[in-house]
Amino acid sequence: MVFYSRREGADDVRIPAERETCLASAMMNEIAWFMRKNGIKRSQLADEMKVSPGRVTQILSGEENVTLRTLETVVTALGARLEVQMHPLHDSALPMPKGDRQPVGRLF
Repeated sequence: MVFYSRREGADDVRIPAERETCLASAMMNEIAWFMRKNGIKRSQLADEMKVSPGRVTQILSGEENVTLRTLETVVTALGARLEVQMHPLHDSALPMPKGDRQPVGRLF
């Protein structure tokens, strides 16, 4: 799988995340980027989530198997919106859709 991550120092540039080996790690990097960009400290996030700062550190480590519910709690506490998109791994192998989110053909 290929995941994308923010480039350090770039606001909206997403590059293939060579160091990320799993979706959880890529997601935690995205959350850390959002927090840096918006000046949100871990202690503030902990207060909003009503958990200890240590728990926030565990969640953001990227080494824990975070549930979707926990991810939702983090995103809500940050006052953010999470967007998920899937694309074919090899975009050139399939025809381009004619509109946003239109099917490109049968998958099976």
